[in-house]
Amino acid sequence: MMKKSILLTTIILFFSCNEKKNKESITVSPEELHASVDKVTEIMVHDIFSPPVASRIFAYPNIAAYEIVALNNPEYLSLEGQVTDLTSIPKPDNAKTINYQMAALVAHMELSKRLIFSEKRMEALRDSLYGNWEAKNENIFKASEEFGLLVADHIGEWMNKDNYNQTRTMPKFTVDVDDPTRWQPTPPAYMESIEPHWSKIRPFVIDSANQFIPAPPPTFSMEKGSDFYKELKEVYDISMEIAKKGDDSEEIAIAQFWDCNPYVSVTRGHLMFATKKISPGAHWIGITKIASRKTESDFDKTIYAYTKTSIALADAFISCWDEKYRSNLIRPETLINQHIDESWQPILQTPPFPEYTSGHSVASGAAGAALTDIFGDDFAFDDDTEVAYGLPVRSFASFNAAADEAAISRMYGGIHYRVAVEVGVKQGRDLGKFVIDNLKMTTDADMAADKE
Repeated sequence: MMKKSILLTTIILFFSCNEKKNKESITVSPEELHASVDKVTEIMVHDIFSPPVASRIFAYPNIAAYEIVALNNPEYLSLEGQVTDLTSIPKPDNAKTINYQMAALVAHMELSKRLIFSEKRMEALRDSLYGNWEAKNENIFKASEEFGLLVADHIGEWMNKDNYNQTRTMPKFTVDVDDPTRWQPTPPAYMESIEPHWSKIRPFVIDSANQFIPAPPPTFSMEKGSDFYKELKEVYDISMEIAKKGDDSEEIAIAQFWDCNPYVSVTRGHLMFATKKISPGAHWIGITKIASRKTESDFDKTIYAYTKTSIALADAFISCWDEKYRSNLIRPETLINQHIDESWQPILQTPPFPEYTSGHSVASGAAGAALTDIFGDDFAFDDDTEVAYGLPVRSFASFNAAADEAAISRMYGGIHYRVAVEVGVKQGRDLGKFVIDNLKMTTDADMAADKE
């Protein structure tokens, strides 16, 4: 009799504990979303993704998470019908209690895992969060996980139709060594030109890759009075002036801060290795985190900010790469070594793709426009994005001021002509404005409040 009583008590305690556990509410914080985005950035640095590919990796997980948030929060509007070919996500089972922020983060981590190489690194963060959520409320966790994965599959199917897989098997870029105007591989690694077919990737909001074709660069000419030669000589002259100031000059600090070259080749004797850094898009995603934290944005507004910014960045790279392989312009380093100073080296290592327009300038113009639309014109912030890579904090009075500095950094670094950065940042801002005008993500009242 005593044994039966003990057994009955144990069973009652077991079910009462489970019932109590499954009544506990769970709050998913914006910091957990930041952690997921940061983990994606960390993995992309480790796996060495090019800037265009990195922009794609940010965009899709953010869209998946945002669509789940928009389904539950009437202040945010679905991107269905606004983003190319995106259809409505599946609806959840109304009989189950779902935490929509949890489901959004599940979808974000799942799609991110599918887009990177080092999956186990992403799984480590996922499993940690899953364990915490399940311990608090198993029923809500299971329902939210199920819905998040369902949406990830839906967005994944759409993602897989953007022509990315097809571009992996397209022909490599052919260098025209007989044409002095065309891009040639640059030292020290003389890498092949990356992503020559990126313009074939399906855009998100812009109509086509060539919607924002910039004004052409000056006509190639090595005549000393020509506009093109003046552009070339200016790069060389500025580098000489910077050299006179020494390694502590402001120009070098600016160039290094915005370098954002995912693969810098370093040669030591017979050895060559890589110094890994974040991409330009990752830097602006980092700024998005800074702005979201400064404004104490909740989970929903944070994923809104990440999504709008990442879409602008992704379309910016599609637009910029379209122009790069249209104009196929030679880099300053090649011409300066051939015609002015054979021993000259730029402050930054020249990236492996054609010169015009500047990718960082286009991306920065677009991201700056998106963030200004979200957080306002004169949003001052301290940018600590590069601290992890040994660089100090830089402060900016606005997102556009940061974009302007990012653009001119390419000229200080010796890797772009002035026209490539000035036209490039305009190209990005024009594209960014188009994204803002054609992507209605919040109610009019909320949009006005965001800009106050």
